[in-house]
Amino acid sequence: MPSTLVHVAVGGLLGAGLHGAGFDRRAAAVVFVAAAFPDVDTFFGFVLPGAHRALFHTFLLPAALVAAVAYDTRVRSVSRLRTRFGPRGVRLAWVGIVTLVGGGILPDLFTNGVNAFYPLHDAFYTVNGQFYLSNRQGVVQTFVDLSPSEPASRTTGNFHYSTGADPSPGADPENVERIFPIAMSGTRLMLLVLSAFVVGARLRENERSAEEEAVAGTADAETDATPAASQDSAR
Repeated sequence: MPSTLVHVAVGGLLGAGLHGAGFDRRAAAVVFVAAAFPDVDTFFGFVLPGAHRALFHTFLLPAALVAAVAYDTRVRSVSRLRTRFGPRGVRLAWVGIVTLVGGGILPDLFTNGVNAFYPLHDAFYTVNGQFYLSNRQGVVQTFVDLSPSEPASRTTGNFHYSTGADPSPGADPENVERIFPIAMSGTRLMLLVLSAFVVGARLRENERSAEEEAVAGTADAETDATPAASQDSAR
């Protein structure tokens, strides 16, 4: 399964791309937290069986956040979010929601499944397969199963995702192997490296631009003040 670091890496790439010149340390922190947040449901598995990949991996969570932010910023006469944090706060909120979906939920959906509509519909879904062109078979895709027979649905009642913090139910606590994934394939390791490079480069570039603007602003202010000082001396 994708590690939390992989989720954070995807979130960092989304944040750097969507924020552009506005991507700073605060924006990076928001997207990192948003991308990692769904994995918090791992710890709820201790009291709620099957909670991992269900409680915070449901699309109902970002849907509720979209409704809340849209109501606050487009329906209310005075937006609390905009009043307190300004236009930048609104952008941070929207990009955070996108990162929650794109960095936190989709990597798991496209790997080995999430309970996409929990708790309204308790079933785990996976988008995984192949899509290619063959000179013998033509167009082949296995993402959508068109076969008449359907496998039994996986639900929170009969399925459990084993993690390092919450291994499979019934496992011997003294002998169970706890695996905390970091990069379980070469592709994911590449993603971690590329994300670290892109996020670091974007932050460094934006911080340098901000420093240059600050220096230029100070120089302009000193230039504007010089004529006034000369006139006062002449008098």
